[in-house]
Amino acid sequence: MTLSRLIVTSGANIRVILKWGCVLVPMSACIGTLCAIFLWLLDQVTACRIAHPGLLWLLPLAGVAVGLAYHGFGRCAEGGNNLIIDQIHEPGGGVPLRMAPLVLVSTVISHLFGASVGREGTAVQIGGSLASGFGRLFRLEPHEVRIVLTSGIAAGFGAVFGTPIAGAIFALEVLSIGQINYRPLLPAAFSSIFADWVCHSWGIHHTSYRVTFGGAPDWGGSVFHMNPILLAKVGVAAVCFGLASLLFAESVHRLTPVIRRTCPVAWLRPAIGGVLTIALVHCVGSRDYLGLGVVAATQDGASIVNFFHTGDYTWSWLYKLLFTVAVLATGYKGGEVTPLFFIGAGLGNTLSGLLGVPVDLLASVGFVAVFAGAANTPLACTFMGIELFGATNIVYIATGCFVAYLCSGHSGIYLSQRVRVAKHADPLIIPNMPLRQARTVWDK
Repeated sequence: MTLSRLIVTSGANIRVILKWGCVLVPMSACIGTLCAIFLWLLDQVTACRIAHPGLLWLLPLAGVAVGLAYHGFGRCAEGGNNLIIDQIHEPGGGVPLRMAPLVLVSTVISHLFGASVGREGTAVQIGGSLASGFGRLFRLEPHEVRIVLTSGIAAGFGAVFGTPIAGAIFALEVLSIGQINYRPLLPAAFSSIFADWVCHSWGIHHTSYRVTFGGAPDWGGSVFHMNPILLAKVGVAAVCFGLASLLFAESVHRLTPVIRRTCPVAWLRPAIGGVLTIALVHCVGSRDYLGLGVVAATQDGASIVNFFHTGDYTWSWLYKLLFTVAVLATGYKGGEVTPLFFIGAGLGNTLSGLLGVPVDLLASVGFVAVFAGAANTPLACTFMGIELFGATNIVYIATGCFVAYLCSGHSGIYLSQRVRVAKHADPLIIPNMPLRQARTVWDK
């Protein structure tokens, strides 16, 4: 390469870096700041709900209020995460900026009154909404809009969970099943890391999970990171995690049209979910399954943190699944991921006694594996396991995520995903088929 050619190429690269820096730095800072505000608000309303149990009785009315807000102002913002994924695959009208404040306020209201929803959906929609706004502000081309939207997803996910590397991989992997486009990798990684740093700079701290298991002694007495018998047991549990992912996703997808037929008025449907939640609380006799469920109101209550210790939580994972399906199918906002963490960790806690596996190990594997199966993102969830629990047990974490991914079938919580490479040979599933179509091929 001649000197003149090197100078021209270097100048072009510098211009590209400066251009993307002007877009991604302020965008990631805004997303990280909004995620910090969102997480702070969640802490406040959760404490308020626990202090005032009577708020649960107002959940149906709160749901109707959110439904009316989306009916009056939401329009295409109702599409949520699937709208963002669709816009990345086929850029069109963009993601409306009003999606960010609508979903933030709606999720906070849902948590205040006890709906069993998560926070990932809100963070991803905040990221996608702001990213689309920056794309319009800088008049980006369609291929550049794809990159900035992917980066927005990464920033929201990485900041809200404190897992920036998993956030970057998730943003790439969630778009398509079986194939990853690495072109947006650097912008997505930068956005996720920067947004996470901004969120942390506002004083936000994420829950720490302690996994004491650090390997088993081999035949020579040395501690090794993998035991074949233990790995086989984790593989068996991973099949259960994948089936739990499938059960969760299909329960939401199949109950939603039933609710729509039962109540044609969209803004009234959340009232059904509110009433179902109140009924479930009285049937189960516990409020542990309201809200996020990261930490319990009582010392021994069912919660993600407590699942890493021995306790009587046999059916907690199933109760959380019922609570969450009831509100998601009726239109409450928030997301599925933290409830999936609860379901996975709770199921891992239950299976640990049956399989003779250390409870903290199987709870940590279940934590990420059920999400991997439901979101079809095994690589991102493996990285998430490393960021949350450390790399010591990576073989077990990866095994759990990969097996759960395969066992969850062609279903999932994001119906706008494209099936690039099918999980198994199936003549009815063709390349680039949307997941919403692939999951119904056997119903026809």
